[in-house]
Amino acid sequence: MGSSLLITLREGLEIALVLAIIVAYLRKTGRGDRLGSIWAGSAAASVVSVITGFIFYRVVGEFEGKWEQFIEGALAFAAVGVLTWMIFWMRGNARGIASELHGKIDAAIDQSGVALAVIAFVAVAREGFETVLFLLGAETSSASGAEVVVGGLIGLAIASVLGYLFFLGSDRVDLRKFFNWTGLLLILFAAGLFAKGVHEFREFFEFEGAWYSDSVWNITSGPLHEGTTFDFLKGLFGWSDHPERIRFVSYFVYLIPTLWFYFRGASTPAKPALSGARRESVDA
Repeated sequence: MGSSLLITLREGLEIALVLAIIVAYLRKTGRGDRLGSIWAGSAAASVVSVITGFIFYRVVGEFEGKWEQFIEGALAFAAVGVLTWMIFWMRGNARGIASELHGKIDAAIDQSGVALAVIAFVAVAREGFETVLFLLGAETSSASGAEVVVGGLIGLAIASVLGYLFFLGSDRVDLRKFFNWTGLLLILFAAGLFAKGVHEFREFFEFEGAWYSDSVWNITSGPLHEGTTFDFLKGLFGWSDHPERIRFVSYFVYLIPTLWFYFRGASTPAKPALSGARRESVDA
């Protein structure tokens, strides 16, 4: 439950923030009558994401043994790739997200309500597909299907509340700082997925009996072996109660250089101030 809650909370929060920006802008510019198109596009994207997730779950669930290890490892690496790209893209573009969305909305309104619905559909569907990928890539074997669903729904509910609060105080929220801090959490999550992918492919290729297959530690009881704390740490940090050495090393092989590039990018000098017209668009 812990891992699915974290995944849907983060992805659901991004959806909620995007929708909050769109709705706030439409109301601020006196275009509240176009909100129906936004909700229609969002609803359609949600349905498509759920159907896609069910199909993926059924297809992946049919595989066992070697194929299961290969698919789980591939999904983990795919999720890491998408997540890493998203982290660095968001850090570099968070400040201009609102103005970019405003420009797309203005162009869509000049065309038709369908174009506006497409914007909402793409925004929600992209995060929905990422959520499916992350849920399939993350370990959830310690939780039943019902627990995964409940955890996911709780995460979405919390994200909805936070999105609404952001809508109420959108003029006072610095998106750049917000995404910079949440980016750190996502890097930890991605490091866990990367280590899991290495673990799955080690088993797939049957690399056994060497120093890298021995466990760093082996915890057999207590909160670090099972229960809510175990699920939370596994979902957030990729924790394992008996990680082999290659999995332990792989975690830091991804984590250390990624954090270095992340903080290095954050410490680069700020870009020159925007021109007056552009600044007004960003501040809107």
